[in-house]
Amino acid sequence: MARRKPRRNRPRTGAERPAPPPPSGRVGARRWVWAGAALIVVVAIGAALLFRRGAGPGSEHAEQTPEAANAEFVGSQRCASCHEEQFDGWMGSQHQQAMQVATEKTVLGDFSGVRFTDQGVTTTFLRRDSLFFVHTIGPDGQEGEFQVRFTFGVYPLQQYLIELEGGRIQPLTVAWDSRPASEGGQRWMTLYPGERIEHTDELHWTGRLQNWNFMCADCHSTNVQKNYDREADAFATSWSEISVGCEACHGPGSRHLEWAASADAQEDYAGLDAASMGLLVALDEREGVTWRVNPSTGKPQRSTPRATQREISVCAQCHSRRAQIVEGYTAGKPFLDYYLPSLLMPGLYHADGQQRDEVYIHASFLQSRMFAAGVTCSDCHDPHSQRLRAEGNAVCTGCHTPERYDTPEHHFHPADGEAAQCVSCHMPETTYMQIDPRRDHSLRVPRPDQTVSLGVPNVCNGCHTERSAEWAATTVREWYGHDPSGFQTFAEAFAAHEAAEPGAATALATLATSREQPTVVRASALARLADLPSVVVLEAARVGLADPDPLIRHAALSALEGLPPEQRAALVTPLLSDSVRIVRQQAAWLLAPATASLQLPAARSAFTRAANEFIASQRYRADRPENRVTLGTFFAQLGRVGEAEAEYRAALRMRPGEVAAYVNLADLYRAQGREAEAERVLRDGLERLPEDANLHHALGLSLARSGREAEARESLRRAAELAPEEPRFAYAYAVALHSGGEARQAIAVLETALERHPRDYDLLFALATFHRDAGERAAALAAAERLLATFPQDPVAAELVRSLQAAR
Repeated sequence: MARRKPRRNRPRTGAERPAPPPPSGRVGARRWVWAGAALIVVVAIGAALLFRRGAGPGSEHAEQTPEAANAEFVGSQRCASCHEEQFDGWMGSQHQQAMQVATEKTVLGDFSGVRFTDQGVTTTFLRRDSLFFVHTIGPDGQEGEFQVRFTFGVYPLQQYLIELEGGRIQPLTVAWDSRPASEGGQRWMTLYPGERIEHTDELHWTGRLQNWNFMCADCHSTNVQKNYDREADAFATSWSEISVGCEACHGPGSRHLEWAASADAQEDYAGLDAASMGLLVALDEREGVTWRVNPSTGKPQRSTPRATQREISVCAQCHSRRAQIVEGYTAGKPFLDYYLPSLLMPGLYHADGQQRDEVYIHASFLQSRMFAAGVTCSDCHDPHSQRLRAEGNAVCTGCHTPERYDTPEHHFHPADGEAAQCVSCHMPETTYMQIDPRRDHSLRVPRPDQTVSLGVPNVCNGCHTERSAEWAATTVREWYGHDPSGFQTFAEAFAAHEAAEPGAATALATLATSREQPTVVRASALARLADLPSVVVLEAARVGLADPDPLIRHAALSALEGLPPEQRAALVTPLLSDSVRIVRQQAAWLLAPATASLQLPAARSAFTRAANEFIASQRYRADRPENRVTLGTFFAQLGRVGEAEAEYRAALRMRPGEVAAYVNLADLYRAQGREAEAERVLRDGLERLPEDANLHHALGLSLARSGREAEARESLRRAAELAPEEPRFAYAYAVALHSGGEARQAIAVLETALERHPRDYDLLFALATFHRDAGERAAALAAAERLLATFPQDPVAAELVRSLQAAR
């Protein structure tokens, strides 16, 4: 199982909480200022919901009983005598080989003294007796020899783990291509071809972004305990079983062994549930389930509805892109109490939901028609061997009538060709880590027409590369007599959001509140609304906060990030006592700057509990500098200044180039009236990172507060110049110019920025007001009307247009 290759500057996701910008970092017009009246509508609702525990089935299944929670891990070998068939299937599987001690039986690579050179760095692979070594550049930039302790994965590539000081286990970024030589394998390869990575870079094999303890361990071994010491910045990571064993999916087995040795186990135990047998999780969703095929449509229907997502949640622990927010998960516990999964967000997925970055399977599958119909992972995959349950199209035609679907009249390709395979069109592959093709589990209908209209990829042109998307769309239309529709119907709304088109907020809000859409789509729509404040956003978020699904409740909270802190309490306070941890923590994050509005003792107590959970989660992840920044920001919002400063300083020690730590620390000093110290921190950052636009921008704001307007304009100009893709930098520079009496130059800056960002609210608002202030009424009205056309439901824009029309 190949691990994800860390990448520099990969997009932030819902599964990776970025450090928020400092409060003074944005000086744009506030589009939420008018929302206070709307809050009156929800106060009564909020009071009715106050301190509820769970809105419906907030968790997939309840926490385990005290007896089950006391169960201990016993190891997969203890399962073999009774479950021989399952154990034999597991042996040799990628789960069983996910991580192993490096021995002559487990190491696949050539350690016979062979050398591999890339970008001027030579790595030599050596073997002495039963031990394996590499000679390469180490953490200090010097050549050294390091012992390989473990193998990591097995196919199509295998990596090798080396233990460094502080308990850090690091995978080499030179890996063994374990494919057959006939397929180009049996060779050493770099995961970063054409890129020289110095030892000071976090992507170097010794760096934090290559750290097994954080990046990899939880999915490659069983019952992993990270055991990170914040003070020493060191690990003492442990596991119960080095590989992904039986108990990784079924939970610790000691109670089950006790039951198996008891007299009860000698009787007929048919019909007993897992708990009765001392087993925490029995993944038996397929037990007694049949799929009936409708002869008229050829489509299957499950004999009984899927009652839980237990099996899917157990698989999601590893087969999802997610962040672990706290330790202690075992199979059977609520997934969202321990993990925060990423949603269908830009950079991770294409607008139509196709996989883009390495997102694994979970969120793709949740948007599929198969998931909606009740399919589980084990309908197609044997969970012990991980092999498909049948060969070729037989996996699909076990449910879908072959006479209707496995025929050229359906797929329009030669029956014996690769294109006739169901997966070729409905589960196209994307290759990651250069040699690892992974199928898209959204199981979608090919849509070349959406390539034409939205620019998303399509599988037809993935094969017919010499043809155009228009040709593919026309061909499909001729085959079926119409454009395909498919199950996924959110691409236009997501694409409108990514293009910042007028009406995007309304389209996303419609998705977010539609019961016809999959949960993951609704949650993703809410998360995307966070940067589009409007009336429809507020209403969609309000509805989402009371949804029975915790993923939607969490996303609804995220949509309220733009709401001024003082207006959050009525909406957010009830979620402090939600049944699911990710929701409680997000509620605490939103209310941290608004604790003064929590008047009732019960509300303050609920906040304290949720805040403590949030703090514990960030401390669990304190091996990451960005989490130290997040915790520092949380402390700053609570007024715990000393603790906030300590976290920011810790982040800078761990990663001296952590920009957010410099900016947020400077803002902490600003809030205390220590502007000189704020300036000094930012200049320290610029000494290390002289081309960083965020630091120049923050310094410009600091200088402006100190009354040094000319210097401030220069810093803000530099920020806008360095990052033209960031409209707020151009906006701040234009505001500084306008404040300094250079109105014409300010307008020119705005017009230039609008060429790149034609739908940015702040740029358009400033352009209208600057023209108005210059007495240029016609130009001001034109800009205001453009603003209103882009944001048709924005009352501030409407009022600006009315006032300008009245003044003509």
